[in-house]
Amino acid sequence: MAAKWAPDSWTKAEARQLPTYPDPAALKAATDTLGNYPPLVFAGEARHLTADLAKVAAGEGFLLQGGDCAESFAEFHPNNIRDTFRVILQMAVVLTYASKLPVVKVGRMAGQFAKPRSADTEVIDGVELPSYRGDNVNDIAFTAEGRAPDPQRMIQGYSQSAATLNLLRAFANGGYANLTQVHRWTHDYMGRSPWAKKYAETADRIGEALEFMAACGISPDTVPQLSQTQFYTSHEALLLPYEQAMTRQDSLTGDWYDTSAHMLWIGDRTRFQGSAHVEYLRGIGNPIGVKCGPSLEADDLLRMLDTLNPGRVPGRMTLITRYGHDKIEAALPRLVRAVTREGHPVVWSCDPMHGNVIKAANGYKTRPFDRILAEVRGFFAVHRAEGTHAGGIHAEMTGQNVTECTGGAVDVTEQSLADRYHTHCDPRLNAGQSLELAFLLAEMLNVEMAERKKAAA
Repeated sequence: MAAKWAPDSWTKAEARQLPTYPDPAALKAATDTLGNYPPLVFAGEARHLTADLAKVAAGEGFLLQGGDCAESFAEFHPNNIRDTFRVILQMAVVLTYASKLPVVKVGRMAGQFAKPRSADTEVIDGVELPSYRGDNVNDIAFTAEGRAPDPQRMIQGYSQSAATLNLLRAFANGGYANLTQVHRWTHDYMGRSPWAKKYAETADRIGEALEFMAACGISPDTVPQLSQTQFYTSHEALLLPYEQAMTRQDSLTGDWYDTSAHMLWIGDRTRFQGSAHVEYLRGIGNPIGVKCGPSLEADDLLRMLDTLNPGRVPGRMTLITRYGHDKIEAALPRLVRAVTREGHPVVWSCDPMHGNVIKAANGYKTRPFDRILAEVRGFFAVHRAEGTHAGGIHAEMTGQNVTECTGGAVDVTEQSLADRYHTHCDPRLNAGQSLELAFLLAEMLNVEMAERKKAAA
């Protein structure tokens, strides 16, 4: 697929954000074991996602990507997987019903275990230890033993990813995603949210439409799309030894694919010129995401697109913007104009989370919900002004009733952050805030679709 590329060619480039394993032999044993394990996803599934994203790039769909900031071994439970999946289903229903566009659902699930850090070490009470880099690498517990990078954790990460994928596939295809169940996706604890009431009204209208269709002979029994859904997985391709071990050559096409997830992305800290992460990602056939922050210049982005997608394959590239609510409208247009001018087919997606982190007075890291919504509004405003499609959202969220991001209709205050602050890394939207975000997105999409129809008339 890529000239002069091999799964290990990244080892000759500059690699940042990788742990230093104390025992190279143990690392090799772990990656050799992973290399003999079955793939978690298949090349054909990744190609289907590329085709779905090509429609989004053409303005004929919307990308909904969400899930945990960092999955953990300790919180691994089927209810947590189910609850996040059902919130994504709710958001997708709201977006589809409002915009009449198909929604491509991609979870930050079944592999989002590794996290970049601003420093290699951290100091607590005078003790300096390696930084926590995600459960795939080391333990969040601040002990010398726990913080030592352990390659066996990649084996545990694989096993948890496999179990998560198995459950997600069962939910997606086994009846849970049936549109006739649309009322049952609401979490019990969301009853006091005004957005839960608005969702119920949407669900009522969908139910009436399904009853009409059933009277016409169209039902989940005759149209499988009504009883199941396509759900994909994604994570940041950060821990390259793991990604290399999961790389397989497709028997049908001969191309290489990373079988750890359907979609992989490269982060803001690892997308520099000459990066080992860029070198690895350029050779795999999966759809690729690139985080685009304030430090990214338009010319650097164009060079990266030429490297990662020289054939300009529609649906391969998703550009995930992460500026902050007060920077996006000033900084994003230059990237949009450059990419449009050069004719690169991309999905533009908004990450309103990473640029809006603050520290509350009580010491908790949080994200004010009003800032998240402001960045989304700014993202849509830029694309309306440039005549391009605001094609997606990338959110850190959970189906649990957490108190990690302040604000929202059911107000989370700084004082209540400590009530249910469970994240292993960054603060996540809870189910109520996620649904509120979905209705804002639906409103913005409605405006875009109306303007597009007006221009076409």
